[in-house]
Amino acid sequence: MAVSERYTSVAILLHWLIAAMLLFTFALGLYMADLPASPLKLRLFSYHKWIGVTIFLLVVMRLLWRLTHRVPPPPAEMPGWQRLAAWAAHALLYLLTLVIPLSGWLYSSASGFKVVYFGKIPLPDLVAKDKALAEQLLTVHQGLNAVIAIVIVLHIAAALKHHWIDRDDVLSRMLPSRRTRSESQ
Repeated sequence: MAVSERYTSVAILLHWLIAAMLLFTFALGLYMADLPASPLKLRLFSYHKWIGVTIFLLVVMRLLWRLTHRVPPPPAEMPGWQRLAAWAAHALLYLLTLVIPLSGWLYSSASGFKVVYFGKIPLPDLVAKDKALAEQLLTVHQGLNAVIAIVIVLHIAAALKHHWIDRDDVLSRMLPSRRTRSESQ
């Protein structure tokens, strides 16, 4: 496989780092949601917020990288509807990975809990404290997370289908690997 057929090392790193952080913060969110009020729950909420802000920043970096670096084209034999579905899924993933952290930040603001990145950098409240708005924003945040979970499962299923059924390079070009001698020339 030629170097141009793979994603760049930076794109691969950002992809897998964001994926791991999404998985971790999703699990953390599910775990902490039903905990009774306690110092542990407050600490876990802080970690959840820090990860959300970090995901947002990494996605912005990934989008900037993508704007300045060409992505590999889909396999020539891929049907048009699959190309459109892949484009739509990627666009939705980018949108959700930006909107979900913002919805969490809005929820925190409306709940009266400041977002302090890594416990050091206070972020401004986006809205005033408002209990009714906080309840609505929590519903939005949870709903968006349900949507992204579905899109991620479909994304993984499509990647595995390409790898195991279509036997093309769609998955392998996003996997970290050492370059062969011919690729590094």
